[in-house]
Amino acid sequence: MQKRKALDSHYTLIHTSHFPYTAFGKKKKKALLGIGGNIGDTLRRFEHLFWYFKRSRYIHIVESAPIIKNPPFGYIKQENFYNTLLLIETRLTPKMLLRYLLKTERRFRRKRSFKNAPRTLDIDILFYEKRVIDTKNLILPHPEWMKRLCVLIPLAHMKNHI
Repeated sequence: MQKRKALDSHYTLIHTSHFPYTAFGKKKKKALLGIGGNIGDTLRRFEHLFWYFKRSRYIHIVESAPIIKNPPFGYIKQENFYNTLLLIETRLTPKMLLRYLLKTERRFRRKRSFKNAPRTLDIDILFYEKRVIDTKNLILPHPEWMKRLCVLIPLAHMKNHI
């Protein structure tokens, strides 16, 4: 598909699928992801997610934390959760990273029925560099991270931090 715009009688600007092209950024940025789930074989799903991300061209896993099994919060009439953290590097902006992670959740069959509902996979951006963002769809740092032992305990076991 081409889009043409005449600048004057001699010059025409042409846009194609690859021109212009903008890389996602020159320098990779670090982000800390929270991973959780409590439906099905969650540990196996985490392993599949790890390898899915290892093959991704959008993110590079720097470090992972141990997995913690913990009780649910919010809606408590459900199975215990498994949670862990992934420190990644990416050239994606925070908004683009969120979109990519939401697509990844859908790929792993995530259904959103109600807040704090049981789920196959939940991926949250906890931090993106030292950025502070407060929009309808994305708040960084994650507003609840410091209140959740399912974040604090695995974080204490990580060597690298943002």
